Amino acid sequence: MAERKIHPTAIVEDGARLGDGVAVGPFSIVGADVSLGDGVELASHVVVTGRTTVGARTRIFPFASIGHQPQDLKYKGEPSTLAIGTDCLIREGVTINPGTEGGGMTTTVGNACAFLANSHVGHDCHVGNNVIFSNNVMLAGHCEVGDFAIIGGGAAVIQFARVGAHSFLGGMSGLEQDLIPYGMALGNRAHLSGLNIIGLQRRNFSRSEIHDLRRAYRLLFAQEGTLLERVADVAEEFKDHPTVMEIVAFIKAGGKRSMCTPKNGADA
Repeated sequence: MAERKIHPTAIVEDGARLGDGVAVGPFSIVGADVSLGDGVELASHVVVTGRTTVGARTRIFPFASIGHQPQDLKYKGEPSTLAIGTDCLIREGVTINPGTEGGGMTTTVGNACAFLANSHVGHDCHVGNNVIFSNNVMLAGHCEVGDFAIIGGGAAVIQFARVGAHSFLGGMSGLEQDLIPYGMALGNRAHLSGLNIIGLQRRNFSRSEIHDLRRAYRLLFAQEGTLLERVADVAEEFKDHPTVMEIVAFIKAGGKRSMCTPKNGADA
């Protein structure tokens, strides 16, 4: 059993649950309803409060504010929660808010995510595994972010938007629509600019998978017909291609936002 290390200047409120090997650094505060998994490390001046669970081996750096009440004027103190997975990296000044009654009462973050300095996860968001937020990323309330998505520095995502798995949103972009899985969006306001080819290659997607995605992308965002008609055509042609069908399922599922599309043509 690894020894816990609690700095004398830290405050750990009665009721907090700390796993083996937890380290709480100088001037950090752990609230009464917080649960820290084995090996969690809080550097100096970290606050973790609310009904918050932090998974094993997650590291949180100075001046991060985790679990304070959401930035929603409709919040009335309801007992909402925040759950953060294992092996996450939460850098300086990051803010992550719990859920609200109007959004399902919980905010969730998956495993092995990295939130770089001053990034923000709003209330009632659901962030997948292996997601990267660069510095100063702003994720408004009620958003969904799929596994392995990357959001570049200073980018902003509007409330209720969906960011698909393996997608890339460029730095300083403003996303007001849903970004398809494997897609890449750039600009303010952001437009779909192709597929996240570099990300696919880095994650060892085969050449044939990437080729299928390219063909499907061009069909989905061609000029002919409606999007629903093109989705139906792609679903039929690529029904045995799991990566393509992820995009089809994402579009069919829909949401409160429209789909982010290319400015001109459908180059992938």
